[in-house]
Amino acid sequence: MNNERIALSLPHLGGNEQKFVNEAIESGWVVPLGPNVDAFEKAIESYLGGEVKIAALSSGTAALHLGLILLGVTKGDEVICQSMTFSASANPIIYQGATPVFVDSEPDTWNICPKHLEEAILDRIEKGKKPKAIIPVHLYGMPAKINEIMAIANKYEIPVLEDAAEALGSSYDNKKCGTIGEMACLSFNGNKIITTSGGGALVTKTESLSKRAKFFATQAKDDAPHYQHTNIGYNYRMSNLVAGLGRGQMEVLDKWVEKRRENFKKYHQELSNTAGISFQLEQEGMFSNRWLTSLLIDPVKSNGTTREDIRLGLQKLNIESRPLWKPMHQQPIFNSSPYYGSGVSDKLFENGLCLPSSSSLTEDQINRVITAINEIIKG
Repeated sequence: MNNERIALSLPHLGGNEQKFVNEAIESGWVVPLGPNVDAFEKAIESYLGGEVKIAALSSGTAALHLGLILLGVTKGDEVICQSMTFSASANPIIYQGATPVFVDSEPDTWNICPKHLEEAILDRIEKGKKPKAIIPVHLYGMPAKINEIMAIANKYEIPVLEDAAEALGSSYDNKKCGTIGEMACLSFNGNKIITTSGGGALVTKTESLSKRAKFFATQAKDDAPHYQHTNIGYNYRMSNLVAGLGRGQMEVLDKWVEKRRENFKKYHQELSNTAGISFQLEQEGMFSNRWLTSLLIDPVKSNGTTREDIRLGLQKLNIESRPLWKPMHQQPIFNSSPYYGSGVSDKLFENGLCLPSSSSLTEDQINRVITAINEIIKG
């Protein structure tokens, strides 16, 4: 029996990554900034379209942090954040001395619920704390109901900072995720749809905002012949070396999106009729990059089989899977933060599982996962 490890989401090279990295090494330009960084930023801008400007950074978390700074979030402020997400969506709020206000998911896309979002805004305003920003997340590459979110945000004049860390290549009504709010973050971590080994980017709508982000990301050095600082800065800029990886990865991004969507299609075709299993599905106008294929398992319909039964059963077969993100309002570090919801994200966490989704996944590997899941459920 084949017991070769199947990982959740591996980096997948396939373009001119080595060429661009070698150019950086041969030129000696391996420090932050340089021609690879400039070209990588231009490639992302071209891909996203519109008038967006990109600041390539050391991580998606850095991008969210700088986004909050540019939006004027400071100590004592409140920022609304989707609860069903990775902690990096919420941590930058704490960096700024602000308070995260967590909002539950809706069951269609598993992303921030517009109804509870407006409920949270109204209640915070009534309590004398109008939120300074809203951070929706495009979970696992699935677009949030961003049109409804933007309508609510515009109604109360609250800027939206999109967390599109998992959603490069996804779109809603033909608008790329990351281009709809005032600003957005992207991530190129090692497990993302394309990678620079570690890295991210801040998406802005204007050149002036992008320049301001780059200023803060390079230690906020004033324009002087000596080192002078009138603002607190950060060491957040991307290096020319890893940006070479990014340039090559941009050349294969659409191919990797197509492959991950094929992965989802195969899982959905083979497992959607299995008792108790359902999937995160696109709604009208949505196009997901399917960064991770995720399912829900209902023990009532699955002969008592739980998410943990499947996860542990796959683990015994050397197949990596992972529970959905544990909601932020359940995290010990955020247990005193406000939360608005009806338990949707709690059920998603209890019953949800992410399946192996690498763009390098073979048909045999997918079939191994599908066979294993069916056998675990059959007992």
